[in-house]
Amino acid sequence: MNDTHKQRLSANIHMLGNLLGETIIEQEGQAIFDLEEQIRALSKAWRAGDERAGTAIKELMPGLIDDLSRGLAMLKAFTTYFQLVNLAEDEQRIQILRDRARNAQLTGVPMSETLAESVTKLRDEDLSAEDVQQILDELTIVPVLTAHPTETKRQTILTKLRTIAATLEQVTKEDLLPTEQCQLMERLREDIVLLWQSDETRDRPPTVMDEVRTGLYFFEATLFNVVAQVYAELERCLAQVYPGVTFRIPPFLRYGSWIGGDRDGNPFVSLAVTEEALRAMKETILRQYNIAVDELYQHLIPAVTRAEISQELADSIATDFKLVPEQEIDVLERFRMEPYRQKLIMMFRRLRATRAENERPWDDRERNPRAYHDVDEFMRDLRVIQRSLMENKGERLARGRLAQLIRSVEVFGFHLASLDIRQHSGRHREAIAELFAKYGIFADYPALSEADKVSVLTREIQNLRPFTAQLQFSENTNETIALFRLIRKAKQEVDEDAIQTYIISMTNAASNVLEVLLLAKDAGLLGRLDIVPLFETVEDLHHAPRIMSTLYENVAYRRHLEQRGFRQQIMIGYSDSNKDGGYLRANWMLFQAQRTLARLCDQYGVKLTLFHGRGGTLGRGGGPANRAILAQPPESVRGRIRLTEQGEVISVRYANTALARRHLEQLVNAILLTAGKRPHFADEERWAHYMDELSELAFHKYRSLVTKPGFIRYFHEATPIDHIGALNIGSRPARRKATQDISDLRAIPWVFAWTQSRVNLPSWYGVGTALEEWVAAGDEGETRLVQLREMYEAWPFFRTILDNVQMGLAKADMPIAELYAELTDAETRQRIFGDILEEYGRTERMVLRVAGAEQLLEREVVLRRSIKVRNPYVDPLNYIQVAVLRKLRAETDETRRQRLLAALLLSVNGIAAGLQNTG
Repeated sequence: MNDTHKQRLSANIHMLGNLLGETIIEQEGQAIFDLEEQIRALSKAWRAGDERAGTAIKELMPGLIDDLSRGLAMLKAFTTYFQLVNLAEDEQRIQILRDRARNAQLTGVPMSETLAESVTKLRDEDLSAEDVQQILDELTIVPVLTAHPTETKRQTILTKLRTIAATLEQVTKEDLLPTEQCQLMERLREDIVLLWQSDETRDRPPTVMDEVRTGLYFFEATLFNVVAQVYAELERCLAQVYPGVTFRIPPFLRYGSWIGGDRDGNPFVSLAVTEEALRAMKETILRQYNIAVDELYQHLIPAVTRAEISQELADSIATDFKLVPEQEIDVLERFRMEPYRQKLIMMFRRLRATRAENERPWDDRERNPRAYHDVDEFMRDLRVIQRSLMENKGERLARGRLAQLIRSVEVFGFHLASLDIRQHSGRHREAIAELFAKYGIFADYPALSEADKVSVLTREIQNLRPFTAQLQFSENTNETIALFRLIRKAKQEVDEDAIQTYIISMTNAASNVLEVLLLAKDAGLLGRLDIVPLFETVEDLHHAPRIMSTLYENVAYRRHLEQRGFRQQIMIGYSDSNKDGGYLRANWMLFQAQRTLARLCDQYGVKLTLFHGRGGTLGRGGGPANRAILAQPPESVRGRIRLTEQGEVISVRYANTALARRHLEQLVNAILLTAGKRPHFADEERWAHYMDELSELAFHKYRSLVTKPGFIRYFHEATPIDHIGALNIGSRPARRKATQDISDLRAIPWVFAWTQSRVNLPSWYGVGTALEEWVAAGDEGETRLVQLREMYEAWPFFRTILDNVQMGLAKADMPIAELYAELTDAETRQRIFGDILEEYGRTERMVLRVAGAEQLLEREVVLRRSIKVRNPYVDPLNYIQVAVLRKLRAETDETRRQRLLAALLLSVNGIAAGLQNTG
């Protein structure tokens, strides 16, 4: 970031801050504005080392909580400030990217982490055009949107922020007339007032369909157009780097979704909800096609007096006319001289008919002959137009907007995003046990040994007779069986790709997978569905290779794999493994599991696609996606990946068109490079031995904390965890059951609570002890430190781990965390927070020694500056949140409690906006 960028960012923040200040005075009065300025000044002074300023902030808190209207105004002020600052920083990022792109074009050196860079690197690795085509043919990239309870902003707020961002982009242009500048500034004022007067929070928990609609917003706002742009850019780069070669680019980049399909732990995801989600996704993409076809109608205006058309197109129009009601014929005849427009009018109306048909539930609809029955019919019409143009001097027209729409149809089909189904392994076991007992196969299936379970399941999968007919079982079993029938129906009513993946959470045995295969076979889905084991805990990751070996040697499962092209998805979970074993242990176990599974799949001739269950925060596998992918074992990705995009990460990555494109280019760049010639590290076996020892030390330190007497009490009292379920953020419950130990907590609220309280414990705890004790072991301490430094410089995996630890430490804040610690008693505070504080200092010290740095994020200047600038504005939100938590403990009046909970959620919003992550 150069001085011009800094000045522009500073000017934009100053401008937005002034407009917000005007709004506060206008809406709340001068006294509220003065109070906000007083708190801001005290916070900056406290950060500068004035302890009295911190005391002064504390003394202001009781008054803000007693007069909650003032407290809410302060929360709104700082929250809105961060929302506006984030937009200013986004705008700055876009300008920096544009400047870098401009410089790349001038110098001829590709910009880093772009498609141009990856294609150029493949050529420089001596890959031929045939080699690159082979990579493209195998390339699979599927980001999967999930609705975890970490997105705190309502869709209404997201939409308004997008409007403000668009105005901000215009107002910073240098060639504006004074009147234009005034008009744009007035528009900004208006939108900031609307932001101020809107509710940050929901007055009820979101329904699953609310979450579905929020996910769909990003497809409509950015992804529908951006994905096609990424494909077009790849075509351009390939043509430039491999001139004269025509590449065939399959639809390798597609989207998935869990929203409406993930029923593990969410009782609100019913069969009806899943069908409604599928219909909502189909409606969204059909609406986009309607818009695109209308734009083509305005665009493709060749007349038969100037350009001929193909006989195929003429025949297609004649066929369409047979479906047109008589009263509409005259309208179409008006365009007889413009046949492309005539064809597009009929396509537009067929799409409208398809949408009308889609409005009705699947069991209550009549087929409309004018509707498209499947996506192939729609694609055939587009191809007819394309071929006619190509045959009649319209090559340029065929390669333009029409080609972009054809690419979109290849990617999105009629399903938009493939809806994944996820269910807990226990539900399938319960259903199979009841079915076996009902049919007299086994009275007590769960009591069988694993080998016997596998044997009987294999036999039943190979049996040709139907397994179930009428649904005459318990409610849960009926629903489980009906779910697979719903999947079959979705493939008929939407398209084959509507549902392609069935995920089994908490997979701990091969029988868990075969149980699902039996249920799928019973519904006629054998060979039509990827069955994906999810290995989540440290123990499950350890056993994963053995489980997959059993499946690959199983005759029934081999038949399934054969029908799926010998392709296997395996999902690995970052969240539960981290909560279970700590940051270093989890990441090393995940690395080893990926490597072992990749080699195992090679051994059995199976093409592996790893599905990474990554969250937004470091403690859940978050961090820069490009670096994380390139740090994986070289044999584990190979151009194929699925990964979750969770919670607030979705809005960060996809709310802005330019940033969405940048994210996707970084993602495709990394995956392309994994398919090229990956580096070989001669010392990796030795480094792996070191990591075994380090992860074991980190694991024992982590477990010593989370099993320490008083830890659970501390977690409940010194974080907002007890109130997360009441915050109306997500539809999914925050706990599996009453908390006895951390295994009872869902991983997302676990990380959420530590992030809000500024400890960030899941992203660093235990690393310091591991490094310190490992270096100190034996007599060669200094030599061991040198070895760690060599690992850090040479091994992307270790460097990424420690760089992410640095980020976690930098975003944590122990003085603020101590405020939360004061919410618990002195003995518990000393035992638990004293340990956390000591380990934080140790981790910071050791990571800096290994990295050879004097301060955290020494090489990440922009991020370090952003955190430093933001802290004085985040601090007041934490002070208020602590005061609200303290008051909630004692408050018995329900009306008052509800207002306090509203304040708490507003503080969560503000802290999330300030830190730019939640859980």
